[in-house]
Amino acid sequence: MTLSILSVASEAVPLVKTGGLADVVGALPEALAPHGAAMTTLLPGYPAVTATLGKKHKVLHTWDSLLGEPARLLAGKIGAHPLLILDAPGLFAREGGPYVDATGRDWPDNWKRFAAFGRAAADIAGGAVKSLSFDAIHAHDWQAGMALAYQRFAPFSGDGAGAQLPSVITIHNMAFQGHYGADLFPALGLPPQAMAIDGIEYHGGISFLKAGLAAASRITTVSPTYAREIREPGFGMGLEGLIRAREGEVSGIVNGIDPAVWNPASDPALKASYTARALAKRAANKRALEAEFGLEKGDGPLFIVISRLTWQKGMDVLLEAADHLVGIGGRLALLGSGDAALESGFHAAAARHPGRIGVRIGYDEALSHRMLGGGDAILVPSRFEPCGLTQLYGLAYGCVPVVSRTGGLADTVIDANLAARQAGVATGVQFDGVRWQTLADALTRTVQLYRDPAAWRSLQRAGMGADFTWTGSGEAYADLYKSLTVTR
Repeated sequence: MTLSILSVASEAVPLVKTGGLADVVGALPEALAPHGAAMTTLLPGYPAVTATLGKKHKVLHTWDSLLGEPARLLAGKIGAHPLLILDAPGLFAREGGPYVDATGRDWPDNWKRFAAFGRAAADIAGGAVKSLSFDAIHAHDWQAGMALAYQRFAPFSGDGAGAQLPSVITIHNMAFQGHYGADLFPALGLPPQAMAIDGIEYHGGISFLKAGLAAASRITTVSPTYAREIREPGFGMGLEGLIRAREGEVSGIVNGIDPAVWNPASDPALKASYTARALAKRAANKRALEAEFGLEKGDGPLFIVISRLTWQKGMDVLLEAADHLVGIGGRLALLGSGDAALESGFHAAAARHPGRIGVRIGYDEALSHRMLGGGDAILVPSRFEPCGLTQLYGLAYGCVPVVSRTGGLADTVIDANLAARQAGVATGVQFDGVRWQTLADALTRTVQLYRDPAAWRSLQRAGMGADFTWTGSGEAYADLYKSLTVTR
């Protein structure tokens, strides 16, 4: 029997993306298909999403008032898989990003936008649309957390209403929790008992993520190590007590990457395609990348960074270590945006080291592919990293990851210690604690490994031989859904 799963998320490739959440949500339907699970994805009706429908679209359901806003449920496709779109123009038809306006400020009604989104998801799961039937609901991050709270405390009660569905919530980043004031509670349309410590209440206010964590049948994160880390105060961000209380129902499943998109043997963005057996062809990509960033040629490694420029990503420490990186013979090509002070700091570092450091502020998908195909090592010095995808892309492209030992970075990169190198399984460089000295030591060790061509090729080939596609992760999610529905 094929299980039918409703996936509720605020973004999904290729329709809308601000980070790794979109990659996961977009990849899951295809990853599940071989394992007896069919997934339907529900997205908000942002302009970029509704535009994919064109003038012809099927209306499955209407709400006269969804937290005060009229809304429609539209049917579409995401790839070959079913897509549901919550078309609520008063909430989602606006210029700017999914969560912020053109100036980068949070939309002031985000609480209403994503509460309404959750209310709609709970209605759909509960049988509001007679042509749709699901076996489980899977919510992603705080933006979908209220779907599980509504299902728990105020389930759909119209004709055709079914029993509360088994549910999963995936934490893609515990740092983002959807905190709002308690004064908003009356507008949510929940019964008084929902405003409790085992409900949506959080330190006198409301947390949409906590609402989902408290209501879910199971909790997942995007790596086993992160699932353990969030039990501790440094990573749990105030919700570690809840996670510890439910630790028997918390697990980690590592994200995958799509080999049809991230494959140096067929990537159209690269000047020269290559495989693990033809690594010499990478040289053409490296020369092109040096020219693109205005970098001098050198006999040391070309480090790359593709990242948000934030404290979480350890970019402040990398900025401190930039002079050291250059001093030991490295060069740096950086693509990213974020904190204004960090953006200015990296521009200043590039000005100090012309030809050695190149900086592009912003995000460019094609450029990120070219960087992975031409860079020697990718730096991911995150203070915490639920899973991370850039290190997986680095492995696939033979761009050796240099990572802090945390979360998914610890789970996916094998440190080039002596034993791992002798066994031929090392794929990168790990370091403990995101500080100047630990990062500087890791950079120095990377340069030393690079200057041993045989050792470096071994790292590249081991990384390129690792399987971080969705095959195993898709099966793990399917098994989780089956475990929840077997007794229904």
